[in-house]
Amino acid sequence: MAARARRRDLAGPATEVARDLVGWTLAARSPQGVLRAMIVETEAYPPEDPASHAFGGPTPRNGSMFGRPGTLYVYVSYGIHHCCNVVTDRIDVGSAVLLRAAEPTRGIALMRARRGGVPDRDLCRGPGRLAAAFGLDRRHDGEDLVLGRTVWLERGTPPGRVVASPRVGIRRAVDRPWRFSVAGSPWVSSPRPVRGRASTPP
Repeated sequence: MAARARRRDLAGPATEVARDLVGWTLAARSPQGVLRAMIVETEAYPPEDPASHAFGGPTPRNGSMFGRPGTLYVYVSYGIHHCCNVVTDRIDVGSAVLLRAAEPTRGIALMRARRGGVPDRDLCRGPGRLAAAFGLDRRHDGEDLVLGRTVWLERGTPPGRVVASPRVGIRRAVDRPWRFSVAGSPWVSSPRPVRGRASTPP
């Protein structure tokens, strides 16, 4: 079994943790079994970012973003889709990484049932799809991804080159290259990065 995430692994700036999380595994336990998927795409939302939910300070909606690193922050997008984020940095900072896409590795039959017969490539290809496949919603907001028994993170390494490109689906700070993905992976969400640059640790 892969090693669990450590708190210190997630205690850095969102822009660094977002890159590091590519290749890790998101896991969840349900009465129907355990689900796992390898993270292939993330986006960073640091506290100084005008596109971040935390930019204006804590609210009842985004309170989990100001928790300790490794907290799960779940929000609803457009009133329909749930999106999962990993809180990073320090308590009260308001920093998180959006999990945009993942490659399913275990519990695929349950993911198929939850996603209504879509092609396997689309089970977790996009933040709303990922949350739906894992059965995660606002009830899971605030869960601990380090010590949790319902949902957690496992460390890993990317299966290929990680590239950085501009984030998608936002209206502010659209030029910042804080979207990280596995180059050429068919599991990366749309629109696919077209001019991503290699992203390596500093």
